[in-house]
Amino acid sequence: MDQLDLAHALTLGVGEDVAMPRRISDEDGRAALARWAATESPDRATTGTAVRWTLTMLSEAAPGRSVEVRVPPFGAVQCVEGPVHTRGTPPAVVETDAVTWLRLATGETAWADAQSAGALRTSGNRTDLSAHLPLREGGVRRAGSGSSPCAP
Repeated sequence: MDQLDLAHALTLGVGEDVAMPRRISDEDGRAALARWAATESPDRATTGTAVRWTLTMLSEAAPGRSVEVRVPPFGAVQCVEGPVHTRGTPPAVVETDAVTWLRLATGETAWADAQSAGALRTSGNRTDLSAHLPLREGGVRRAGSGSSPCAP
């Protein structure tokens, strides 16, 4: 895919199939997540890399295409086994902001707490991802938030 095609793919509307750029290496993903956790105001590139890497981890931990998890503007993945959708808005969607997503991914925030705080927008079946979070590979918590249940 050339740069023009990639730029077009990244500007498609919500619910469209979007081509993700190259896979983020585990080393780069862990480093971005550690940088994100170590500062109160991480830069956009660090946050974006950490979000995209953890979304990829989720899609590998819960393979499938029945739920779309969106963390605008950084990325979206399909995951969880079940009915597959191929066009338009999927029947099951989870959407949240980057900070909430990374807190969920690292175990800093529990799914139920984020949901009761209104930080998650969910629709459809299979959208409770608590069985898949926190992610277990490479997760870290923000400085001062306690120990992480995730292996470094």
